[in-house]
Amino acid sequence: MLKKIKFYKRLFVFILVSIILSIVISNYVVSYTVKTKVFESIDSIPHNNVGLVLGTNKYLTSGYTNAYYSYRIDAAVKLFEANKINFILVSGDNGNTRYDEPTTMKDDLIERGIPVSKIFLDYAGFRTFDSVIRANKVFGQQKITVISQKFHVERALFIANQNNIDAIGFVASKVSANYGFKTMVREKFARVKLMLDILFNKQPKFLGKKIEIK
Repeated sequence: MLKKIKFYKRLFVFILVSIILSIVISNYVVSYTVKTKVFESIDSIPHNNVGLVLGTNKYLTSGYTNAYYSYRIDAAVKLFEANKINFILVSGDNGNTRYDEPTTMKDDLIERGIPVSKIFLDYAGFRTFDSVIRANKVFGQQKITVISQKFHVERALFIANQNNIDAIGFVASKVSANYGFKTMVREKFARVKLMLDILFNKQPKFLGKKIEIK
């Protein structure tokens, strides 16, 4: 009985250490690999034809506007107005008729003065992985500027890098530590999952016919 208890204790410790190491290594590798491709200044970021805005829900469960969402819209508008991008590709979840991230983003961009002819919608950006790969395989972009918060941009750029997509990232304003605590915890595990997706050659849920951005 004592031998079994010792065995399970050792097994538990081994699993716990493995999880911690996976998180630490995955986060370091992602951030370090793309650090030279992340830009926080409008003046220093190079021009690209298309900016890819990664989607999120506009509203929190409390009913308040999601700061992550608002800051991404702000960042996209800044890049467009500074002539750092010519078109905006908004990519998000449209899993059912009552939830449509891309259309919501499009409406808010139009309200901010972005011409509708300059906005393209990706309705099948169910995950960051899908959004990045579809920007290349469906929308034909070999070079893109990813727009989101820094942690999100880094993960998207790592995906692009692993799939031979020439991507840079523009960092939207960050939220407070308390506001974004749960999101940052999820991000740690999302990067571990990313490594597994790459290891097992994961593909987007949908591809479909090609759409030309022009």
